[in-house]
Amino acid sequence: MALAERMRGMFKKGVAASKKLADGIDAKVNDLGAKGSIKIESAALKAREGGLMEKLGGEVYAALVAMDQASVQRDTPSIRGLLDGISELRARISAIEAEYRAIGATPNA
Repeated sequence: MALAERMRGMFKKGVAASKKLADGIDAKVNDLGAKGSIKIESAALKAREGGLMEKLGGEVYAALVAMDQASVQRDTPSIRGLLDGISELRARISAIEAEYRAIGATPNA
């Protein structure tokens, strides 16, 4: 009977240790998942920002060269819309990076 009790005790300790380990792994997986999700969203927004920058360059080039304008103003409707879009994306990127720092990560890591 003593052997059975010792075996049962060892089994219970093993199960408890496995549960504790599984809980720790689960927490780490959730943490890494959250960080990965934020990092992917940040990268996607930065890519969109780059696309808007390219469009902005194209609009400026078109205005200066193709339309032979002497200058381009930031209040030009096509330029203004792109500048507003870039500003909005930068604000969203900053907010995401702040969220990333809040969970204990560095945005550029």
